[in-house]
Amino acid sequence: MSTITSVPARADESAIANSRTAADRSASGRTWASRLVRVLSVVAALLVWQWLTAGHIRLWVRFDTLPTITQILHTLGTQVRTGTYWLDLGQSLIRILTGFGLAAIVGVGTGVALGRSRWFADIFGPLTELTRPIPAIAIVPVAILLFPTDEAGIVFITFLAAYFPIMVSTRHAVRALPTIWEESVRTLGGSRWDVLIRVVVPGSLPGVFSGLSVGIGVAWICVVSAEMISGKLGVGYRTWQAYTIVDYPGVFVGIITIGVLGFGTSAAIELLGRRVTHWLPRGQETTR
Repeated sequence: MSTITSVPARADESAIANSRTAADRSASGRTWASRLVRVLSVVAALLVWQWLTAGHIRLWVRFDTLPTITQILHTLGTQVRTGTYWLDLGQSLIRILTGFGLAAIVGVGTGVALGRSRWFADIFGPLTELTRPIPAIAIVPVAILLFPTDEAGIVFITFLAAYFPIMVSTRHAVRALPTIWEESVRTLGGSRWDVLIRVVVPGSLPGVFSGLSVGIGVAWICVVSAEMISGKLGVGYRTWQAYTIVDYPGVFVGIITIGVLGFGTSAAIELLGRRVTHWLPRGQETTR
């Protein structure tokens, strides 16, 4: 009897395994199809750009004044063979990583404090709300006066730009945590430290990484702007220098470099966020 009943059970297990395999193959196929579409969309945009600029097309917008893709690629190939290009790239990366790293530490710390401590929120909260609407790039004159070197001023601007998105996102994530989680830890005899480590930190991680993703984008905007205004090295400074000498292919090389650097750092943060919050339930993702 047991032998007879085990046959359908094995058949069910085999069917489940086959269905899972088919689902994995289907998901893998959709992922590769999505990636192919993304690559083709970029290639199509480049081809359209080449057609508009090489054909001297004027459709209200004057594409005939812009360099072609081939001219930009030629200038890019020339610049990557020089040490100046890599020196500017490294300088911008040092500035962004320093300013953003400080903003991540301070932003997450103050965000948790604002979300957990009424006393801290009463003292520090009004100051953050008064200064948060001020664009970080508007602080450049103050940074020039405040810091002894341009380098410190640019890092400060980068820090300020990334700090507020990280702080606000962390604060909202902490305040949105269900109170029943904290009550459960308290009921089991946990201390405030246990609540912080076991509830607040892991529970707010999705919101924290959302703030980090926004913060790195804003930080790139401001570090490039600060380099254009007061820098002596960096991708932003070199892009502005190319504009002043009417080197438009060089301008677009700088723009492309900034875009690639921003994409790479944002992708790194998103990947880190996925690894850190791997315990989160995830639905079917089509944007991977």
